[in-house]
Amino acid sequence: MLSTRSPSAASLETDPLSTMLRVTTASLCTYCQRIRLLLPPSASATTLTSPNRRLENQHTVDSLYELSVDIRKVRKLKAWVLSESSAYVSETADLLRDMGADTTVIARILETHPEAVLCRPEDVAAQRDLWVSVCPNKRELMNIIEKFPASFFTLTHHSNQRANILYLQSLRLSKRIIGKLMASAPQSFSRPVERNQEVIHTLRETYLDLGGDEGNLRIWLQKLLSQNPYILLRPAEAWRDSLGFLREQGFTTEELLSLVSSLRASIAELQPEAMQHAMAYIEGALTCSKDELKEIVIRCPAILYYSLPTLAGRFQGLMDVGVSREQVKESPNVLELTTQIVLYRIQKLASYGYDVRSGSLDVIVGTKKDFEMSYSKLHLRQQRPLFNPVAPLRSAEE
Repeated sequence: MLSTRSPSAASLETDPLSTMLRVTTASLCTYCQRIRLLLPPSASATTLTSPNRRLENQHTVDSLYELSVDIRKVRKLKAWVLSESSAYVSETADLLRDMGADTTVIARILETHPEAVLCRPEDVAAQRDLWVSVCPNKRELMNIIEKFPASFFTLTHHSNQRANILYLQSLRLSKRIIGKLMASAPQSFSRPVERNQEVIHTLRETYLDLGGDEGNLRIWLQKLLSQNPYILLRPAEAWRDSLGFLREQGFTTEELLSLVSSLRASIAELQPEAMQHAMAYIEGALTCSKDELKEIVIRCPAILYYSLPTLAGRFQGLMDVGVSREQVKESPNVLELTTQIVLYRIQKLASYGYDVRSGSLDVIVGTKKDFEMSYSKLHLRQQRPLFNPVAPLRSAEE
C-alpha cells in the first residue's frame, strides 16, 4: 500500500534539526511547569483566580504560604476565605502556638478550617479561656482543636456556651465529658440553657421512674452523653414517645431500664411506628410468641432501630446458608452482623470443620475480636490431637 504522507512530512521526521527543536521545546515546557509550582502563591494569584470570583487578598495568601499551608487545598475547598478583606493569619497562628501547636499542626488546622483566620484575636482568646475551663490541660485542648477545629472556632452565642458549661458542671459531670460534648456537638452549647435543662430533666425523670438509683444518676448520664453526644439535641418528647410505646408492648419497668441502658441515647431517635414494624417482622419471621419476642428484643435491642429492609435482608441471608429459625431465635444478636460478615465467618469456621448449621450461632456473633477468639479456640482444638492412653508410644526418630 502506498504511503499517504507527503515528502515534506517524511523529511521533517528524519531531519535532525527538527528532532532537536522538538526535544528542546518539551524540556522548556517541563522546566516552566516546575518553576511555576515553586513560585509563591502571590506570583500566580491573578491567573488562578476565576473571573467569576472576587480577587484574593494577597496578604492573606502570602501569610498562609509562609505557614506552609497548602493554598491549592484552601482554594479548592474554601476559596472565599482568601477573598475576605480582613484576616488575622499571624495572630491566629500565634494563639495556636501559645496553646502548644507546632508548625505542622497549625498548617493542618488552617488547611481544614481556614475560616479560623477570619476570627478576631480577642474572640479566639475568650473562646480559649472558656474551653480551658473544661479541659484538663492545654495539651488536651490542642488535641480537641486539631480534631474539631470548626467546633472551637464557632464563636457565636458565647454567652449561651458559658451558661451551658456552668449548668453541666453543676451536675458534677466530668470535664472530659463536657469537653467531648463541646467538640462533637457544639450546637448543644449554642442554644439557650433552658432547652438542655428540659432534656436533662426528662432523662432524670425517666431513669428514676424506671427504678434507677438517684446515687447512680450522674454515672448513668455520663454514659449516655459519652455514647451519643447529640442526645441533648433530641426533643424531650422523643424520649416520652419511645418509652410510652415500649410500655404498651408489655415491657416491665426493669426491662425498660435495661433497654434504655443498652440503647443509650439511641432510644430517643427511635420512632414508635418503625419499632412496631421491626417487632412485627421479627415475630412473623421467627414465629415466636409475644413473650419470646420481648426476650429477643431484650437480648438484641438493636432490632428496634434497624430498618425493615435491613432486617429482612439479613434474615434471608441466614436462611440462604442453611441456618434455622430456631438458631436465630437462640442467638438473635446474629442479626447485628451484615450478610457479608456472616458468610465470611461461616466459611472461615467451615475450613476447620465447624458447621454452624449443626451448632450454635454464638460462635460467629460479636465483634471482630470476639470472633477471632472463638476462631482461635477452634483452630487450636483441631491442631491438638486427643491423647490416647492405650496407644503405643513412638520415638521422635520413628
